[in-house]
Amino acid sequence: MTKFKNIVVIGLGYIGLPTAAMFASSGIKVLGVDVNHEVVDTINKGDIHIVENGLKQLVSEVVNSGNLLASTSPSTADAFVISVPTPLLNNKTSTMPEPDLRFIYEAIKSISKYLKPGNLIVLESTSPVGTTEKMADWISKFRPDLILPEKDQNRGLESISIAYCPERVLPGNIINELIHNDRVIGGITTNCGLLAEDLYKVFLKGDCTITDSKTAEMVKLTENSSRDVQIAFANELSLICDENGIDVLNLIKIANKHPRVNILKPGAGVGGHCIAVDPWFIVHKNPNHANLIKTAREVNNSKPIWVIKKVDELLENYFNKNPNKDRADIKICCYGLSFKPDIDDLRESPALFITRELAKKYRNNVFAIEPNIEYLEGEDFELVEFPPAGTLISLILVNHSDFHNKTIKSDILLDLHGIVL
Repeated sequence: MTKFKNIVVIGLGYIGLPTAAMFASSGIKVLGVDVNHEVVDTINKGDIHIVENGLKQLVSEVVNSGNLLASTSPSTADAFVISVPTPLLNNKTSTMPEPDLRFIYEAIKSISKYLKPGNLIVLESTSPVGTTEKMADWISKFRPDLILPEKDQNRGLESISIAYCPERVLPGNIINELIHNDRVIGGITTNCGLLAEDLYKVFLKGDCTITDSKTAEMVKLTENSSRDVQIAFANELSLICDENGIDVLNLIKIANKHPRVNILKPGAGVGGHCIAVDPWFIVHKNPNHANLIKTAREVNNSKPIWVIKKVDELLENYFNKNPNKDRADIKICCYGLSFKPDIDDLRESPALFITRELAKKYRNNVFAIEPNIEYLEGEDFELVEFPPAGTLISLILVNHSDFHNKTIKSDILLDLHGIVL
């Protein structure tokens, strides 16, 4: 029997909403808080604003049961879970983007007046090392009357417990993975970590590893940076193979027959709010040592630029061979806009970046097919359900299952995933 009767979840995005719904499905009264009025209204109707398998039914059930309510303002609770964005400042213009913690700061500010002795605050947002301790400093600023936990001192005197517990989920399978994946929990003190474990064990079937908050923060960054480095190796291989006239997918398939080699497949780049962002948190704080991590980020950031240049090269070669063709009549069709297969998430998407840049260069000639999105506003390209007649070049940018084994009719095909016929 849990001691947590009611919870406030700050942030109702791709992680916050499923997390809130999971707590609510376990019988806890959950108030989900988001600054977006449309998101709040949508959830209170039992609907969702994102695409995620099984989430719509779950949200509908917990809203109808009265266990989940959405609001733009928090209230008192036994526990507060913060799941807000942690973007990068100057991500497009700087070679060393820095973390933007303002959303965490605003979340702490918004709940500060509702805090009471005995509360637990858990940060889920992926954050630079030291953010959880910084969060305690902010609480102390807003509520000097509260006794906060002190690092390495389990005094038992603190009135507020603070911990860090990042998610480890795959978009498209979030509900299942929230339940079954292991979690790492970093408490400012051990007591804080144990209390957070009690909270998540309400629905969690995976194991919890309890450590200090800095280690837990670094674990999350390490997991995503490791993936980024592996993807960068594959993407770099794709550039080398293209230059040498080698099929990179066949190369990787053969190389992976080695019992201790497991090379990933290359793609259009790296997107999403995790792998494309989190390594910079390490690089920004450790610029003298994070050389490999920084290089991997640069390799993956350069891949979309390479794709755009490849399109230019393919078109130029085509018109050199077909001088009677009218360049004004070309049609470019981009398959996929999301940052990974079978979801609608566009955050940091290399496919979306590529499509937008091509639309700037080839105005009124670029079309996009994205099976998970019905409408996009204010874009220079046209979102279509089917490729337009007379498509000259087709780009397979995202490995959506809808595109597998499809026959695509166009003069030029750039299939970054090797999935079409």
